[in-house]
Amino acid sequence: MVVPELRPWRAARPRVARLARTVRPRLTRATATVKPQLGRARAAVKPQLERATATVRPQLERAGRATAAVKPRVVRITRTVGPRLAALPRPKPLTTFSLSTPKTLRTWHYTAGAATAGLALTAGVVTAAGPWDSSGQRTAERDWAAVQERSGGTDHGRNSGTSDTSATSGTSAGAPAPAPSAPSVLTGLGSATGTLRAAPAGKTLAAVLDPLLKNPALGTRRTAAVVDVATGKRLYGLGAGEALVPASTTKIATAVAALSAMGADHRLTTRAALEPDTDELVLVGGGDPTLTARTDPEGWASLRTLADSTAAALTERGVRQVTLSYDTTLYAGPELHPIGADNGGNIALVTALMVDEARMNDSTSGTADRSTEPAADAARTFATLLAKHGIKATSPGPSKATGRATTLAKVSSPPLSALVERMLTNSDNDLAEALARQTALATGVRPDFAGGARAIRAQLAKLGLPLSGTRFADGSGLNRADLLTPNLLTALLAKAGDPSHPELRAALTGLPVAGFTGTLSARYTDGAAGVVRAKTGTLTGVNALAGTVVDRDGRLLAFAFLTANTASRDAAQTALDRMATALAACGC
Repeated sequence: MVVPELRPWRAARPRVARLARTVRPRLTRATATVKPQLGRARAAVKPQLERATATVRPQLERAGRATAAVKPRVVRITRTVGPRLAALPRPKPLTTFSLSTPKTLRTWHYTAGAATAGLALTAGVVTAAGPWDSSGQRTAERDWAAVQERSGGTDHGRNSGTSDTSATSGTSAGAPAPAPSAPSVLTGLGSATGTLRAAPAGKTLAAVLDPLLKNPALGTRRTAAVVDVATGKRLYGLGAGEALVPASTTKIATAVAALSAMGADHRLTTRAALEPDTDELVLVGGGDPTLTARTDPEGWASLRTLADSTAAALTERGVRQVTLSYDTTLYAGPELHPIGADNGGNIALVTALMVDEARMNDSTSGTADRSTEPAADAARTFATLLAKHGIKATSPGPSKATGRATTLAKVSSPPLSALVERMLTNSDNDLAEALARQTALATGVRPDFAGGARAIRAQLAKLGLPLSGTRFADGSGLNRADLLTPNLLTALLAKAGDPSHPELRAALTGLPVAGFTGTLSARYTDGAAGVVRAKTGTLTGVNALAGTVVDRDGRLLAFAFLTANTASRDAAQTALDRMATALAACGC
């Protein structure tokens, strides 16, 4: 991976500053002159644009259906990024740029550097609009391109030219539209030509990380590993083969196993089936916890759409009353996670049929009170939606659709890649356990907690990953019986970055972005924001962090830090963040 550095910029700064002082007044006058003309031009072309829109609308609608899956992530990320961008340090204008502000310069270097890091990680899935494609990241890309005096390339963002940040801060106004194309920054992954510095030396990394790992906030046991993603070579290790409780970093393993077993395009389907001669309508769960009953599904599978289509099919058959049942037999074993019902709202019952993750409020992530009857509640909501179309349904009960039942309608989740990204970004326990069971189903293993754990391990073994000393007990990491090593976590990340495994890329693009998204949105506010991408892991006395970072020399590094017996969650998290920030700042 090639990340532009600031050294050449220091040499050119005086000339650029003089040029900027000369050009700026002219640009201001030109803007004032052109603005009225632009308004008149806009009014003139509006009718033609409306006619063109009417012509291409069918094609746009088809494209919209193909990209509907990304809408919820874009909406949520935009809401998250807006206020945080306002607080990010900004570089001084070129007319007053000075070396007397090294701290601001370094912080902005971290933030702007996210452009190339994000492009490298998402080049294979850029159309999926993962977390890097938020308005905040797009602004960073544009400003970095402006500083580097580059233009052209591919626009990886959406509505980037009209982002809230651009409109309010003016930092991107007039900057080159697209950032550099992805291929120019992929050398670190072996995907493009170019020069790249050698990977950091182990002794140098030890000098950086060893003192930080001695922080008492990290508890009585701490392990670490750093790997060069381009080569898979381990550069640093401290107890790297020692297994500790990984907490939610387990989800990285779940993501890789699920993507490997089913493929990035796999979807989870919920259907309504009519039994012959009985007018029994069965709502058949497909194991999709993101199935939603909200008015705006935001790209997720919609129970309302399923009810609309089912009602239309029943009406066509002349059926106005049905016996409603629900089928959850896709999964086996207990529904209650081993940690029990008193789980702080971290997870619902694991069942093949639920709506909105059985949440009792309007939240879409984090903890929430959960229904004690997820499947029955989903069926009752379905009955209410049918009633709006004049279809009467009995009070629902459990059943199993027979092989003779006719599927009247079905709705499918976004592709598995989108589900994995949501799981990792939000640390979604419900999705994690669903994907563990889906992996079991895909590999012929009993779809319960134990079977999901066995399926994950077996799938990782097929990929040749280091499993010595590890143990899986669930897919989410809520179970303290899980044991993982830094060796395995970094190998998982390196495998996801391997150009020969593009199906695994969502395991990288879904990682929370420091200071921007998911479980890292409130962290790294004063360093490495936008550069570190990592999955957090937190249980009482357990803190972990595993992800990727681009160092100052342009190497994409995978890291994993696991700790045990920590006394303070916040202090441990701060200590972990310092280590990841140190890797980002390392010109080793």
